[in-house]
Amino acid sequence: MLLVCRFTVAETDFEAFTGRVDRALSLLTAQAGCRRGQLSRSTDEADRFVLTVEFDSVVAYRRAMSPFDVREHVIPLLSEANTDEPAVYEPLLVAADGAVQREVSLLARDAGTVRLGEAAGPTTPR
Repeated sequence: MLLVCRFTVAETDFEAFTGRVDRALSLLTAQAGCRRGQLSRSTDEADRFVLTVEFDSVVAYRRAMSPFDVREHVIPLLSEANTDEPAVYEPLLVAADGAVQREVSLLARDAGTVRLGEAAGPTTPR
Protein backbone atom coordinates (compact mmCIF):
# COMPACT_ATOMS: atom_id res chain seq x y z
CA MET A 1 0.00 0.00 0.00
CA LEU A 2 1.29 3.43 -0.89
CA LEU A 3 0.49 6.68 0.89
CA VAL A 4 1.00 9.74 -1.34
CA CYS A 5 0.61 13.22 0.14
CA ARG A 6 1.31 16.38 -1.83
CA PHE A 7 2.24 19.64 -0.13
CA THR A 8 2.69 23.25 -1.19
CA VAL A 9 5.24 24.91 1.11
CA ALA A 10 6.49 28.48 1.07
CA GLU A 11 10.28 28.90 1.05
CA THR A 12 10.06 30.64 4.43
CA ASP A 13 8.45 27.50 5.92
CA PHE A 14 10.87 25.02 4.29
CA GLU A 15 13.05 24.29 7.35
CA ALA A 16 10.10 23.84 9.71
CA PHE A 17 8.29 21.64 7.17
CA THR A 18 11.25 19.34 6.50
CA GLY A 19 11.83 19.06 10.24
CA ARG A 20 8.25 17.92 10.75
CA VAL A 21 8.49 15.45 7.87
CA ASP A 22 11.78 14.12 9.25
CA ARG A 23 10.02 13.38 12.56
CA ALA A 24 7.00 11.85 10.78
CA LEU A 25 9.18 9.57 8.64
CA SER A 26 11.17 8.52 11.68
CA LEU A 27 7.98 7.56 13.53
CA LEU A 28 6.30 5.84 10.58
CA THR A 29 9.28 3.82 9.39
CA ALA A 30 9.79 2.54 12.94
CA GLN A 31 6.35 0.88 12.78
CA ALA A 32 5.98 -2.79 11.86
CA GLY A 33 4.93 -3.19 8.23
CA CYS A 34 6.26 0.17 7.07
CA ARG A 35 8.78 -0.50 4.31
CA ARG A 36 10.12 2.96 3.50
CA GLY A 37 9.26 6.61 3.20
CA GLN A 38 10.51 9.51 1.14
CA LEU A 39 10.02 13.25 0.76
CA SER A 40 10.65 14.58 -2.73
CA ARG A 41 10.70 18.11 -4.10
CA SER A 42 9.42 19.10 -7.53
CA THR A 43 12.11 20.11 -9.98
CA ASP A 44 9.54 22.26 -11.82
CA GLU A 45 7.97 24.13 -8.90
CA ALA A 46 10.20 24.65 -5.85
CA ASP A 47 7.27 24.99 -3.44
CA ARG A 48 5.79 21.55 -4.29
CA PHE A 49 6.63 18.42 -2.33
CA VAL A 50 5.39 14.84 -2.29
CA LEU A 51 5.65 12.51 0.69
CA THR A 52 5.40 8.80 -0.15
CA VAL A 53 5.33 6.01 2.41
CA GLU A 54 5.09 2.33 1.51
CA PHE A 55 3.43 -0.24 3.76
CA ASP A 56 3.11 -4.03 3.54
CA SER A 57 -0.69 -3.85 3.56
CA VAL A 58 -3.71 -1.75 4.46
CA VAL A 59 -3.65 -3.40 7.89
CA ALA A 60 0.00 -2.39 8.37
CA TYR A 61 -0.89 1.19 7.35
CA ARG A 62 -3.77 1.37 9.83
CA ARG A 63 -1.67 -0.11 12.64
CA ALA A 64 1.19 2.28 11.89
CA MET A 65 -1.20 5.21 12.30
CA SER A 66 -2.41 4.01 15.72
CA PRO A 67 0.38 4.77 18.25
CA PHE A 68 -0.07 7.96 20.23
CA ASP A 69 3.15 9.63 19.04
CA VAL A 70 2.16 8.98 15.41
CA ARG A 71 -1.29 10.47 16.01
CA GLU A 72 0.35 13.43 17.74
CA HIS A 73 2.99 14.22 15.08
CA VAL A 74 2.10 12.49 11.80
CA ILE A 75 -1.68 12.92 11.52
CA PRO A 76 -1.54 16.75 11.88
CA LEU A 77 1.14 16.89 9.17
CA LEU A 78 -0.87 14.69 6.81
CA SER A 79 -3.96 16.81 7.41
CA GLU A 80 -2.12 19.74 5.81
CA ALA A 81 -1.56 17.89 2.52
CA ASN A 82 -3.27 19.08 -0.65
CA THR A 83 -6.59 17.25 -0.94
CA ASP A 84 -7.31 17.64 -4.64
CA GLU A 85 -6.18 14.06 -5.38
CA PRO A 86 -6.47 10.67 -3.64
CA ALA A 87 -3.77 9.87 -1.07
CA VAL A 88 -3.78 6.08 -0.73
CA TYR A 89 -2.95 3.69 -3.57
CA GLU A 90 -2.46 -0.05 -3.90
CA PRO A 91 0.23 -1.51 -6.17
CA LEU A 92 -0.97 -3.37 -9.26
CA LEU A 93 2.25 -3.85 -11.26
CA VAL A 94 5.61 -4.07 -9.50
CA ALA A 95 8.84 -4.23 -11.49
CA ALA A 96 12.42 -5.04 -10.50
CA ASP A 97 15.42 -6.28 -12.46
CA GLY A 98 13.50 -6.30 -15.74
CA ALA A 99 10.65 -8.49 -14.46
CA VAL A 100 7.11 -7.24 -13.85
CA GLN A 101 4.86 -8.87 -11.29
CA ARG A 102 1.09 -8.36 -11.30
CA GLU A 103 -0.32 -7.87 -7.79
CA VAL A 104 -3.78 -9.00 -6.77
CA SER A 105 -6.07 -6.05 -5.96
CA LEU A 106 -7.41 -5.91 -2.43
CA LEU A 107 -10.49 -4.02 -3.57
CA ALA A 108 -13.70 -5.98 -3.93
CA ARG A 109 -15.01 -6.26 -7.50
CA ASP A 110 -18.06 -4.17 -6.53
CA ALA A 111 -16.07 -1.54 -4.58
CA GLY A 112 -17.22 1.20 -6.94
CA THR A 113 -20.90 0.35 -6.56
CA VAL A 114 -21.33 -0.60 -2.90
CA ARG A 115 -21.46 2.22 -0.37
CA LEU A 116 -20.38 2.15 3.25
CA GLY A 117 -22.78 -0.01 5.27
CA GLU A 118 -23.86 -2.05 2.25
CA ALA A 119 -21.25 -4.81 2.52
CA ALA A 120 -23.89 -7.48 2.00
CA GLY A 121 -25.03 -5.71 -1.14
CA PRO A 122 -26.93 -2.54 -1.88
CA THR A 123 -30.68 -2.68 -1.39
CA THR A 124 -31.11 -0.48 -4.45
CA PRO A 125 -28.39 -0.82 -7.08
CA ARG A 126 -26.86 2.45 -8.25
